[in-house]
Amino acid sequence: MRIRRALVAALVLAPATLAAQDDSASTRAKHDVLWHRMEDSVRAIAERTDAVVGVAILDLTDGRALYLNADAAYPTASTIKIALLAELYRQDERRDGAKLGDTYTVDAKDAVGGAGIMGGLSPGATRLTNRDLARLMVSLSDNSATNVLIDRVGMERVNALLSGLGLEKTRLRRHMMDTRAAREGRENTATPRELVTLLGALHAGRVLGRVATDSFFAMLSTGKNGYITRLLPPDVTVANKPGDLDGVRNDAAVVFVPGRPFAIAVLTTYGGDDRAAEGRIAEIARAAWTYFDRVGRSWALGRVVR
Repeated sequence: MRIRRALVAALVLAPATLAAQDDSASTRAKHDVLWHRMEDSVRAIAERTDAVVGVAILDLTDGRALYLNADAAYPTASTIKIALLAELYRQDERRDGAKLGDTYTVDAKDAVGGAGIMGGLSPGATRLTNRDLARLMVSLSDNSATNVLIDRVGMERVNALLSGLGLEKTRLRRHMMDTRAAREGRENTATPRELVTLLGALHAGRVLGRVATDSFFAMLSTGKNGYITRLLPPDVTVANKPGDLDGVRNDAAVVFVPGRPFAIAVLTTYGGDDRAAEGRIAEIARAAWTYFDRVGRSWALGRVVR
């Protein structure tokens, strides 16, 4: 009797289970169509610039990724500041090294030029916390503030964090505006794949605890002039850090699309038209956002229910 009841139950449940599996496969197939469409768009956009373009896009929900010229090392410009910020938050959380609340008195020797306002602050009188320095670094890409943080956090500890995540080509090798070090080959570098791997690890809580992770991304989401955000809706939260040098335009981010966040890194080098490279980064980010927004707000069969 028990065997008969079990058989009846299996026969009743089997169609529902098969239907669920079929719905899942059907949904995946539809997502595949949209994903491949996005891939085609990204490749076409990358080809419309004279720069060498590297792209990595990582779905933080299911791990699907798009990689285009993503394993070569590129100059990072200010995008390397993401790694510095992560190590600052890690040290603060562990109470091992620099802390966000530690204070610093501005010194005249800190000014190195480039972006930022720290060089205009009163030396010997202006006191800032490491959190203040980090905000200047993120929002204004202040190179003087960044260099102070490099010294306080430690270049070797930033690189140890990266090594611990299995990242081999993303490295902080010099201070900002140190052209002599760059000429000697000590350039700050990253690959698109490794940048989204870093951002993905941060988003998943594998670098920091939950509270520190939320604080880190809130800091990285501070408003700034960037390229990824240019063509995205203003209400989308984007935690990004752009960077630029002559012939180089970069941006890397976690884009918090409701229901479908993603990490993206677009690095360009050998560019002859920097404005065009900036525009291509914005277009690639828009193409990616279109996919994630559509999938994130749709039910399994593709219907949008409001």
